[in-house]
Amino acid sequence: MAQISVEHLTFAYDGGDPLFEDLCLSLDTRWRLGLTGRNGRGKTTLLRLLAGRLPDGGAVRGRPACVLFPFSVPDPSLPAGQLLRAFAPDAPEWRCACEADRLGLRGETLARPFAALSGGEQVKCMLAALFVQEEGYCLIDEPTDHLDAEGRACVSRYLKEKDGFLLVSHDRDFLDGCVDHMLALGREEVTLCRGNYSTWEREKLRRDEAERARSEGLRREIARLDQAARRAADWAGKAEAEKHARNSGLRPDRGYLGHKAAKLMKHAKTVQARREEAAAEKRQLLREAQTAEELRFQPLRWEKASPLVRAEDLTLYYDGRPVCRADFCLQAGRRLALTGPNGCGKSTLLKAVCGVPVERTGTLATAPGLVVSAVPQDPAFLKGELTQLARREGADVTLFFTFLRKLGLERTIFSLDAARLSTGQKKKVLLALSLARPAHLYVWDEPLNYVDVLSRRQIEVLVQTADTAMLVVEHDRAFLRNIGAEILALK
Repeated sequence: MAQISVEHLTFAYDGGDPLFEDLCLSLDTRWRLGLTGRNGRGKTTLLRLLAGRLPDGGAVRGRPACVLFPFSVPDPSLPAGQLLRAFAPDAPEWRCACEADRLGLRGETLARPFAALSGGEQVKCMLAALFVQEEGYCLIDEPTDHLDAEGRACVSRYLKEKDGFLLVSHDRDFLDGCVDHMLALGREEVTLCRGNYSTWEREKLRRDEAERARSEGLRREIARLDQAARRAADWAGKAEAEKHARNSGLRPDRGYLGHKAAKLMKHAKTVQARREEAAAEKRQLLREAQTAEELRFQPLRWEKASPLVRAEDLTLYYDGRPVCRADFCLQAGRRLALTGPNGCGKSTLLKAVCGVPVERTGTLATAPGLVVSAVPQDPAFLKGELTQLARREGADVTLFFTFLRKLGLERTIFSLDAARLSTGQKKKVLLALSLARPAHLYVWDEPLNYVDVLSRRQIEVLVQTADTAMLVVEHDRAFLRNIGAEILALK
């Protein structure tokens, strides 16, 4: 057991605002610790600071040897089994085989070169390499984004059996399945609690509700104090005026009237001071409340009775070999989620629906006049200034930037080259571009990879309330449940 102590850490990238300012933390390396927070809050940066990859000015103490995921593989041509042994040369072969087996990596898969494995298999291989080493604190940065639903469940079960890691993920079900503590990076505060993601979320909502109630009470108190201060000031003014008005009288009691006016004025200042204290307390409340503006958009309405997309006896091919078979009929207003293991043709089917030439047999028909808006899986192609990017993609520029702001992106990034954005920010750009292009059908390929939980909830509510059709590939089971998606399992 080791305690990692972070004492008064302040860190900023060159020319930027501080990501962390006077951060203090104490972490137990035995915890299965989940890390959450909105995109851009510094989750990956914190992992790199803990791993010693960034200068911390001596603020991180008690740092054990850390292993950071994902990592570069020195020789991707090596078979996966040999790669595991290369990372832990002193570990017995049975241990390597055991770690791989727990992640579903066996026989033929371990004999293949690492470069020839699917994205999900590579993730599992690297995780096995992390834990086959008995020494080292594992820092795991978003491992789920190349895993299908079955792979996520497998990795979650695997991690639940381990002690001692720090895990960044935005998949709520995944976190619930494997962590016993949660660390949340907010706008100004960092909170730590015992339990899984759902435990943290319930506690966060309880605190937010208590702060809202206190804020409303303070709002009423401030209004009452404002009224009391004005009334006391008016009385003091009247008493002072009465003192001078009686100067012409026979025997005015100017001392009494002056004392009365001074007392009333002192009372007014006391009330005003209490009002300022209440206002200062109110300003400190709800600074970390999980609030997000509601997203709204206007999809195009499909007035015809015909289906938007129809597939009958459809087989899609890749490099001459069949990758999937499908039969479905997508009507207006329905949401259909494609599921299945990595490599079963989900993305290929989405591309075919979007009009990309794909070798196929059978029928795949899209309705005449159908307008489709897509979110591709990989945002790496994004580059250029955002305004020009929106115009190139035919998006409503004003609506595009409105979506970005509501999804938590700061205005300061709007003038940056999109290539400089984080992967999570790029995914939000793709989502905003799609939503800013009115369409009959929204075709989204893993739209939530790297996107924070609060933004996922915004998208959920948007899809729930919009009468629009959607064809989606997404492995976040909570998201699919909440949008009421029908499931089409591809084989």
